Amino acid sequence: MVALVQASTTLPYMIFSLAAGALADNFDRRRIMLMAQLLMVCVSASLALLTYAGEITPWTLLGLTFLIGCGWALHDPSWQASMGDILPREDLPSAVALNGMSYNLMRSVGPAIGGIIVATAGAAFAFLFNVFCYVALIAALLGWKTVPARRALPREAFGSAMAAGFRYVLMSPNLLKLMCRSFIFGLTAVVILALLPLVVREQVKGTAVTYGVMLGFFGLGAICGALLIGRAREVLSNEWVVRGAFFTLAISCLLLSWSEHVWLSCLLVMPAGAAWIQSFSLFNVTVQLSAPRWVVGRALSLYQTAAYGGMAAGSWLWGQLADLQGVSGALLVASLVLVFGGLLGVILRLPDLETLKLDPTNTFCEPTLQLDLRPRSGPIMIMVDYRIHQKDVPEFLNVMASWRKARLRDGARQWALLRDLEKPELWTECYHVPTWVEYVRHNNRQTQDDAEIVARLEALHCGDCPPRIHHKIERQTVSVHDDMPLRPHFDRT
Repeated sequence: MVALVQASTTLPYMIFSLAAGALADNFDRRRIMLMAQLLMVCVSASLALLTYAGEITPWTLLGLTFLIGCGWALHDPSWQASMGDILPREDLPSAVALNGMSYNLMRSVGPAIGGIIVATAGAAFAFLFNVFCYVALIAALLGWKTVPARRALPREAFGSAMAAGFRYVLMSPNLLKLMCRSFIFGLTAVVILALLPLVVREQVKGTAVTYGVMLGFFGLGAICGALLIGRAREVLSNEWVVRGAFFTLAISCLLLSWSEHVWLSCLLVMPAGAAWIQSFSLFNVTVQLSAPRWVVGRALSLYQTAAYGGMAAGSWLWGQLADLQGVSGALLVASLVLVFGGLLGVILRLPDLETLKLDPTNTFCEPTLQLDLRPRSGPIMIMVDYRIHQKDVPEFLNVMASWRKARLRDGARQWALLRDLEKPELWTECYHVPTWVEYVRHNNRQTQDDAEIVARLEALHCGDCPPRIHHKIERQTVSVHDDMPLRPHFDRT
């Protein structure tokens, strides 16, 4: 039941994070964060009132904690993505580390204060104090004056926006590896936070104040880890930073399972906090530098879904194991699993951070059409003709493989590459988009890295004119009666 408190906080990230990412990419992020903070204020106030009235039960506590987790799941994608709105890309790694350090600085102070409040004034007053803590965040958001971005196109439909984010990550191998490793890290690394209350109660025979102090030492270790992450990345590759975090946590769990002294346990959770912040900061930076701005909120939300989903599952798993084998036994098993998680990097190796050129090219000019299309007219079929010498075909196919991934990531459907049987030098790339607006949106998503692929294709093209682009709208003919001639039917226009 104690471990489920951690699960109820992290489970909303797994369930709602992608939806929150779609909102972050399509609406004013400041307003989304304000809504999330107001939700958490209301839930925290309810928690304080029920506790004061003596009506709080374990399941009520878990339910309200789940709702607070929903607020944070709504808040975090907008919060994380807003860093890229404020700072240039080259400053993002330092900003993410600073954000993690500030969070863990409060983790060092907050739990200790919370433990003192619970011990002196009771849990209800601690929850009430938490309500007033939201006031500072709300005041900061109200004072943050943002300039709304001008949109040349209508917002994406909510379902389509979520599908676009999922598709982008699915077509990005580096992001897929990162999602997998972050899930495994969350699943295993959460064991200390999930079982720390039981370590305090059963192994070191402490109180609420002891728990606050030990959690503070965990946060203090995280601050040290954030300060050292820049140096660590200069000396080690991304993969070895993450492996080192797995192995450090394994050693901390192993020694913590034997410790019966408060001072020793406090020292053991410090390196665990450092490993925690270094890994999650590295994961966050990699996501932000590997996704263009139009989808960064959804990419961050999927990363959070993987990481917090792992933490939610891990909190339940280690809680169950602690019921069966005791706290010490659960920590021993966790140390072995953490070693395995570090060795898994041999197969799922993380890429080293690269400064990708993901800024939009802004070179697309909407073609002049002879038909009066409405924005939602479609489906649209695009065909691009290339003339390729036989000697250049292998290179052309290799470049097209990369171009196919870029097309699909940006919203193309039913992509295909065709070769003319009568004129073998003629190749045609074709794909569909649902509407004309989606075609314009698809082209506006082209990045500078994509432009380099286009330049390579144009260099391989041997025609006198540039590759020819055909824009076509599909038309269907249907028979009303079998004995009647076919008549044209204009579909979805």
